[in-house]
Amino acid sequence: MDHQPKENGDVSHDDDNNHVCKKLKLSPVISESEIREEFLHHEPGVARINNGSFGSCPASILDAQKQWQLRFLQQPDDFYFNQLQKGILESRTVIKDLINADDVDEVSIVDNATTAVAIVLQQICWAFVEGRFQRGDAVVMLHYAYGAVKKSIQAYVSRAGACVIEVQLPFPVRSNEEIIVEFRKALEQGKSNGRKVRLAVIDHITSMPSVVIPIKELVKICREEGVDQVLVDAAHSIGSVEVDVKDIGADFYTSNLHKWLFCPPSVAFLYCRKLSTLSDVHHPVVSHEYGNGLAIESAWIGTRDYSSQLVVPSVLDFVNRFEGGIAGIRKRNHDAVVQMGEMLAKAWGTQLGSPSDMCSSMIMVGLPASLGISSEADALKLRGHLRDSFGIEVPIYYQAPKEGNTGSRDKNDCITSYARISHQVYNREDDYYKFRDAINQLVRSGFTCKMPLLN
Repeated sequence: MDHQPKENGDVSHDDDNNHVCKKLKLSPVISESEIREEFLHHEPGVARINNGSFGSCPASILDAQKQWQLRFLQQPDDFYFNQLQKGILESRTVIKDLINADDVDEVSIVDNATTAVAIVLQQICWAFVEGRFQRGDAVVMLHYAYGAVKKSIQAYVSRAGACVIEVQLPFPVRSNEEIIVEFRKALEQGKSNGRKVRLAVIDHITSMPSVVIPIKELVKICREEGVDQVLVDAAHSIGSVEVDVKDIGADFYTSNLHKWLFCPPSVAFLYCRKLSTLSDVHHPVVSHEYGNGLAIESAWIGTRDYSSQLVVPSVLDFVNRFEGGIAGIRKRNHDAVVQMGEMLAKAWGTQLGSPSDMCSSMIMVGLPASLGISSEADALKLRGHLRDSFGIEVPIYYQAPKEGNTGSRDKNDCITSYARISHQVYNREDDYYKFRDAINQLVRSGFTCKMPLLN
């Protein structure tokens, strides 16, 4: 018997004495008090302004996840044969519509964006090993690519013989044109000496420092310059910026759903453009479904908890309770993070890391130079101090001083660190005022990162 969620209540039993997941009775438009209740499981007293790292999952979605977990534990065989594939297909269909893909077959669900990147890089590696690509052909990536992606490129394609070229991006950044100019330079370098650029890996939103990249323009340039394949690493995009994969035009596009779309960790999608002449794209974990297409391979990689992949329809119901749905949430978070970023920069006499139209639901805010951050270790030390002594969770980015700026009279040229603040629907202005006051207190006390911290 196929047990479907019902509409009018909590959790009870059906005639076969099995638990049935029933939707909670909720108001059609979510209220501020209901938003607070959805996130009561967050540690009280912590200013959690780092949604970007791990995301956040509402209580109602955690309840839905638990029901999927119970379905498996109660009757694993029925779950495997009658429910799992149907549920994952429903989630893939929701994602297909959210990202404007042509066909649900273009959408695979995987654990996270790192797994998706491995899938793409694996087939690039095989192309080098099998001689379809020549040793020395180029792979281009952004200098600010996520660390795990850089390591994956090293592990898969550098070892296979590719020449890896990094796009040197400016930061702070003032315009899209600055990024486009540097990207063109890297492609020119990649094509030098008769080489071919086989893959470009481009972030939609860089992680640290956080900047929205002009992705459509860069993909268009790749097409004009004959780049074989384009992978967009958009770990932060879905739920944070508009995603239209047909408009973007990349061969591959991946985004996490647990960062900005309220899913429990961990779940992501990988879009593979059907029109591309791509082959040998497989999940790196080989199981019984190998050879049946990436989407089917990814839907079963052995016995594990698939519940985070199955709650996507419930998450869509949750976001649609907000005014304007997912688009309304994006605007709400963007406007709030810009406002709070400008407030902090003014309070500290610093600057933002980019114009407001180049940020999503995260923004970079310069920290006072007097904090004495002169290394990544110092940045990590300040981050830990803010967590342990002030109850503030926020990433700190170390920005090495630019050559020739040591004697600059512009105080912004002396900024060596930026905080990456996030805004999600559970955040309140008090979270950012708490951060403001903590930094001001440290500055007034003469604190620097060279001081030993007392236990």
